[in-house]
Amino acid sequence: MNLVPARADSLPAKLRGFGPLGLLAIAVIVFVQTVQPPLGAVLVLVWAWLSCTPWKEIGYASPKSWFQSLALGVAFGISLKFAMKAIVMPLFGADPINRAFHYLAGNRAALPEAIYLMIVVAGFGEETFFRGYGFERLRKLMGSSRASIVATVVLTSVWFGSAHYAVQGASGVEQATIVGLIFGSIYAATQRIWLLVAAHAAFDLTALVMIYLDLETRVAHLVFK
Repeated sequence: MNLVPARADSLPAKLRGFGPLGLLAIAVIVFVQTVQPPLGAVLVLVWAWLSCTPWKEIGYASPKSWFQSLALGVAFGISLKFAMKAIVMPLFGADPINRAFHYLAGNRAALPEAIYLMIVVAGFGEETFFRGYGFERLRKLMGSSRASIVATVVLTSVWFGSAHYAVQGASGVEQATIVGLIFGSIYAATQRIWLLVAAHAAFDLTALVMIYLDLETRVAHLVFK
């Protein structure tokens, strides 16, 4: 893919640039991701194909070992969720109960949709959009210096966090921003997205298990009684 550099006046070059067509593409993808995730992530893949953007530039590079990468991602996501619930969020004075999703407690009928949201919308959709696409666009705009990378991690994390305000309020923003900083730092170091897709899905599925089994308060008080 993209073995031959695109001419400056070609469609791929215009889509990758920040002229009228490039800005329109960004606006459409951001708008669709905001109102109908994970369709925005699908549009990112369409944009990458049409613009001849190498898949590795949005993190879609094959890991050395799929099993190792996905297993590590799952283990990391589960561990991170417990750390956030039992240590980090209590320090912020967060409510042990996630009120936005408490309707899932014991609600077997809602599980299929919830699992879809955790794996497809969060794992695939948000990582493709915020880490893969967000990093590619900001790197293209600001360059790849150390300061630019730090700025990219911070900007995408704040954006990722703010996207959770409408549903989860201030505590959701706090948690998502911290997770975004962690995931963004890993992505900046590895430039691979699959471990993070697995970690994000595992993080949210662990949260779902806590909610469904009504264990949130117990886990939140494991360290701070």
